[in-house]
Amino acid sequence: MTVKIFIKRRVSPENILELTVLLKKLRSLTLNQSGYIYGETLRRVDMSDECMVISTWRSIDDWNSWLHNEERQAIQSEIDLLLGQETEYAVYEV
Repeated sequence: MTVKIFIKRRVSPENILELTVLLKKLRSLTLNQSGYIYGETLRRVDMSDECMVISTWRSIDDWNSWLHNEERQAIQSEIDLLLGQETEYAVYEV
């Protein structure tokens, strides 16, 4: 069953450029992952420090494989360090 992953992050204005670079690294790795369908990055209009990534996966197993991928985890650790907090994930069935 297809799943959508909502990934919410809050970033201070001085770190937005660095976050963008890290998100692009993640995106380039994601493109080669089995089961990855589509993704988009959104910036909240009324709260400029919040961004949301929505990715679509063929199955929860495909998402979990990516979630536990060592390369992804290394970049995600950099992101969380930059943000000063852990990234929030929410998984929904389509």
